Order: sequence, then C-alpha cells, then structure tokens
Amino acid sequence: MANVAPTKTNLLRVRKELEFARLGHELLDQKRNILVIELLNLVDQAVDFQDRVVQALEEAYRTLEQAVLRMGKLRVSNLASAVNIRAEINLKQRRVMGVRLPVVDTSFTEHPPYYSLLGTSFWIDNSLEEFKNALQLMGRLAELKISIIRLAAEVRKTIRKVNALEKIAIPDLAETVTFIQNRLEENERDMFVLMKMVKSRLERKESTERRA
Repeated sequence: MANVAPTKTNLLRVRKELEFARLGHELLDQKRNILVIELLNLVDQAVDFQDRVVQALEEAYRTLEQAVLRMGKLRVSNLASAVNIRAEINLKQRRVMGVRLPVVDTSFTEHPPYYSLLGTSFWIDNSLEEFKNALQLMGRLAELKISIIRLAAEVRKTIRKVNALEKIAIPDLAETVTFIQNRLEENERDMFVLMKMVKSRLERKESTERRA
C-alpha cells in the first residue's frame, strides 16, 4: 500500500485508479483469450501444413526420380536448365489484437513451352507442378510459424500484465481505498465526539451563566 494521505481528494483519485485498473484487467484478459484462441488455431494449421509440406516434397522428389529413371539424369538436367519459371514471394501483414502477422503470397510467372514434348516424359511436367505446389505450401508454413512465434510472445507479455494487475496493482489500490475510507470514518467519529464534547461544555457554560 502506497503512503497516501487519507483525504477525500486522494480517495476519489485512488478509486478512479482502481476502476481504471479493473477495466484494464478486463480488457487485457479478453485480449489474452482472443490471442490464445488464435494461437491454438494457428498451431493446428501449422501441424497440418507441416505434414502437407513433407508429403508435397516427397511427391515432388518421387516424380523427379521417375523422370530421371525414364529420361536419364543428363537429359533431365538439360531440361531443368531450360525451364523459365520465376517464383515471387509477396509479404503482406494482418493484425490480430494489435499484433502484426505476416501473410505470404507465393506466385509464379511462367513462359512455356520450355522444351519440346517430343522425347520427354510426362513425369518431368508432373515434377514441375509438384515442386511449385511444395513451394507454395512452404511459404504458407513459414507464415504460420512466424505468426505463432509473434503471437506466443504477445500472449506471454499480456499474461504478465494481467498477473501484475490482478495480483499487485488492483489489490494494492483496493487496500489503499479501504485504508483511506477507514481513516476518514475514524476522523469523522473523532470529530463527532469532539463536537459533542464542545457542545456539552457550551451548554454547561450557558447553564452556569443563567444561574449566576
């Protein structure tokens, strides 16, 4: 409890601070709940995308292996060098309770045909599509992981603030309000007793003067 003079002005001030602290606690508690819900949702998505990325990479390398088996490593290497696909990763942002989270958009600029269809296997085309799919999924997974890191940090920070208000600030302010109220009531009782004593003395003095 802070060293506060027990005055009505301080009582009004501390009451307002207590009301503000309770409102802040309520808002921070709501923020924490929203952040936790969003965080758990992103964690679930990240687990799903992690599996999808692994499967996509496995499929991409499987189709590439099939292309190599059918066309030879040198032929596939030559065809790969002829492929003209430009991958662009655009970063945007979205906000969740003031927290900036990344949005990853992966797009491709293509200039087909890259090679003649004669003497090539459809596996090479499949491999291209599978690697493009894997890259898009990896971008989304990176978005989710960074979002999880930022949200988790904000959740920890918000929890610390909620605990500080709940366990320190609010009890301290409430105790200060009680202290000031008790002292003011005690002062009022003392003043009442004092005024009663003064009145009684004055009445006795007046009675004595009348008899004289």
